[in-house]
Amino acid sequence: MRKEICVASETGCLRRVLLHRPGAEMEHLLPRQLGDMLFEDIPWAARMAEEHDAFAAALRSCGAEVLYLSDLLRDVLADNALAAAFADEVLASEVGREEEEISRLRALFLAADAETRAAYAVCGVLPRQVPGRPPRLADYLEIEPSHLLDPLPNLYFMRDPAAVVGRGVVLSAMNTQARQREARLLALIFRHHPAFAGLPLLYDNSRCRMPIEGGDVLVLSPQAVAVGCSARTNLHAIDYLARRLLAADAATGVRTVLAVEIPQERAFMHLDTVMTMVDAESFLVYPHVVERVNVVAIMRGAQGGLRYRRCRDIRSALADALGLPDVRLILSGGGDARIAAREQWNDATNTLAVAPGKVIVYNRNTVSNRCLRQAGIETIEIEGSELVRGRGGPRCMSMPLLRDPL
Repeated sequence: MRKEICVASETGCLRRVLLHRPGAEMEHLLPRQLGDMLFEDIPWAARMAEEHDAFAAALRSCGAEVLYLSDLLRDVLADNALAAAFADEVLASEVGREEEEISRLRALFLAADAETRAAYAVCGVLPRQVPGRPPRLADYLEIEPSHLLDPLPNLYFMRDPAAVVGRGVVLSAMNTQARQREARLLALIFRHHPAFAGLPLLYDNSRCRMPIEGGDVLVLSPQAVAVGCSARTNLHAIDYLARRLLAADAATGVRTVLAVEIPQERAFMHLDTVMTMVDAESFLVYPHVVERVNVVAIMRGAQGGLRYRRCRDIRSALADALGLPDVRLILSGGGDARIAAREQWNDATNTLAVAPGKVIVYNRNTVSNRCLRQAGIETIEIEGSELVRGRGGPRCMSMPLLRDPL
């Protein structure tokens, strides 16, 4: 039952990946909730699911085993003790109502079978689903959110709530309230599912609440990891993760952590929205940020401490960390500021490498995709007209669990 995990690069052949197929939770998005739920628009849910199925099919065609979060979650929540502990944690942190209301929600959750429990955890709970609940003013005046427990429409962005680095796991501490339950779900699976239980935790979100999200973590090589200091990941979390990765007894093999400061803007949500690795020495980057990022190399210091070095620029920092004389930066939009900005909004730089020099991309980013092909990178183009409405691309939607070594 135990599934091997190991991710020691961004571009080694992808062998196993975790996805979440967008489902009923997408049907609960209302226009007035878009800002809180981090969406730009109401997606067409049925078409979104079709696009996601095509994405999964593309992954399988490249030799990757696709695991689905819903299956793993159902396995774990079949355990009544784990389900009760999860319910208590979620209700205590997310449901700001009186004890009687919380008690009814808990009873509803625990009376359900494992599949329904998983559905409640992802899709939320509406008042009408709770038996014996007396009428409330909120049933007549829709001023407050309609759910007692909110849905998780961002969950299909599986990259963010956890990340595999080497043979260990980073359990994210999500920066926004709307996404914090996502990390609890991943923690539940990585701690308790028979396929993963017992894996070393490089960042444990039950102990560390400094925000860090998986979209900011890029595993450049077995010896180097880049972490974005962004709107979603703060420098204190990067310091902590660097200490864990570089500790003498960590046995991770990591020698350098690059802290990459990117503009804290919606269009640059995570490091992987402005830069992704497409082969062992090449990166697709958004030209607008190449000159704007600050990079600090973090290495092991004396007596268990850390040593810091400010880097001249992103290009030299990446080359040094990879032990290369230089790296190749492929500019999205062909370097044209106007085209790059348009395609940046549609996640042109958020590519997913399935093998060295072979990436999955959205078909709509025609100029950036052409630039990749001209640089010798094979592109597998998928439709993403609905998937992109949540502001994320193929890398955002996937959590690699196993890659071949380069």
